[in-house]
Amino acid sequence: MLSEEETRRLLRAAKAGDAAAKEALLTGNVSLLKSIVRRYLGKGVEFDDLFQLAGMGLLKAVEGFDERFGVRFSTYAVPMIAGEIKRFMRDDGSVKVSRALKSAARSMARYAEEYAAEHGCTPTVGQIAEKFGMEESEAAFVLGSSRMPVSIYEQAERRDEKAQDLLERLPAADDQDEMIERLQLREAIRSLPERERKIIMLRYFRDMTQSEVAEVIGVSQVQISRIESRVVSQMKQKLG
Repeated sequence: MLSEEETRRLLRAAKAGDAAAKEALLTGNVSLLKSIVRRYLGKGVEFDDLFQLAGMGLLKAVEGFDERFGVRFSTYAVPMIAGEIKRFMRDDGSVKVSRALKSAARSMARYAEEYAAEHGCTPTVGQIAEKFGMEESEAAFVLGSSRMPVSIYEQAERRDEKAQDLLERLPAADDQDEMIERLQLREAIRSLPERERKIIMLRYFRDMTQSEVAEVIGVSQVQISRIESRVVSQMKQKLG
């Protein structure tokens, strides 16, 4: 990863038309691009295509970034990159799960049941990923691609228990995904007009009631309710 100082230097050169600086920014942010691309693997688009879309998003971020924003470039770039991928997948129509993906999911489910029968516990996503020679994020997407009932411990057969996806039963930790989502949320909040941003901060980060926020802002509780509903709806659409 590039240092923040080097990133800023390259950004200035790239915005001035330096093609080599743009290339250096792409190369220096490969790990960031890959971490975002992994979130969309297994949804009908090949890795190379996703990576190319991510690169396009990064270049758009280069063009639109302004140092006066007062944020790190990566903070600004993450939602731009993810947005480019989501826009393509949305415009490209519904995503179909391929036969190969379904087959892989079935094989993983079979392995998980065999592992549980032999060891008395469910394998983690990491163990399944190692078994099938892929990264954890790829295994998670494959597992989630096919909604197959889980027969481990035969709990799915109980009438008082809802059927679950295999992935819901498997322990996993993906700090990279959580980091990306936090960056996207922070950028979405930062882009709000000052009054709306203040309302969201008071409601969701200071745990204040609508009436308390209304008193601080100087409007009625009904107005706060309307503004909050509209802003939350817009942010959900933006974050997809």
